[in-house]
Amino acid sequence: MSVPASSVDAGFDKYEPIPRGILRRSPQQRQQHHHQGQSQGLHRSRTHHHTPQPARAPLPVHRRPPPLPAVSSHFLYSKCTGRRRALCIGINYRGQSHELHGCINDAKHVFSFLVRRAGYKAKDIVILTDDSPHQRLQPTHKNIIDAMHWLVRDARPHDALFVHYSGHGGQTPDKDGGEVDGWDEVIYPLDYERNGHIVDDEMHDIMVKPLPSGCRLTAVFDSCHSGTVLDLPYTYDHQGRLKGQRVSQRALARKATVADVISLSGCKDDQTSADTFADGTAVGAASHAFIKAIEAHPHQSYREFLHNVRVILHPKYSQKPQLGSSHPIDTSLKFIM
Repeated sequence: MSVPASSVDAGFDKYEPIPRGILRRSPQQRQQHHHQGQSQGLHRSRTHHHTPQPARAPLPVHRRPPPLPAVSSHFLYSKCTGRRRALCIGINYRGQSHELHGCINDAKHVFSFLVRRAGYKAKDIVILTDDSPHQRLQPTHKNIIDAMHWLVRDARPHDALFVHYSGHGGQTPDKDGGEVDGWDEVIYPLDYERNGHIVDDEMHDIMVKPLPSGCRLTAVFDSCHSGTVLDLPYTYDHQGRLKGQRVSQRALARKATVADVISLSGCKDDQTSADTFADGTAVGAASHAFIKAIEAHPHQSYREFLHNVRVILHPKYSQKPQLGSSHPIDTSLKFIM
């Protein structure tokens, strides 16, 4: 089930996208990062289409064993039949020097999508945006951390949890040896200049580590350098191919989890994500493609979902969406959330 040609452009306007990046690192910086202490920031990109593929046979349910040994041998695929809870974060950094335009809209669009199409109730969704008149709903460092704790509190097997982040992202030198490439991924709260960024290690400890077996967390990060932003051990490219373990061997035990965690990132760790316009509205290219791909094909495999998102983005946008997982997955299985 591939995206038909009529929906490939997905309403993207002819507009030069703004990268969602605060600082960019050059190839020289990448080679010399051990001598630098500052974090590196993010960006966003644009699309064309591939020939639609023929419809596939009915998708199998989550019963097959994983094709490769898992970091944790006790993980369980979630049925996503339990409680549903979601967190949506959109930060435009209004009035700041690195202001974006589509992130607040992304959060509100994802909120609407979850309620309309994914079975979530509005009362069970927290949305943090910098246009909120309520201080507690501003995407500050403290509010984001508190909301992440709320998201996973009292999680049970087969619950369906969802987190979406749209805003600036970047990288900072890895200090604990957990990253294969030597860089930790970070996100930037509204008040990052005063209270700092949030590192992937902390997000993993808050949202991944506490989850029980069979609990699903689906995470969507539409920010630069977000390929491994949750520090999940396995990453798949847009064709559903396993790219290998993405955390260092020494960190595998520390990152192991019995939960069923899936992340969709707007780009690879060394890429940027585009802030652009679609249908006359400012959006993040990846967030827009995520919604369009599922709305067009509610019944698709992980591989087809990644392909359909990529079709919407390419070649107007060079960014390549990445699928991360807490365990090896059979990408021919039906994508659920």
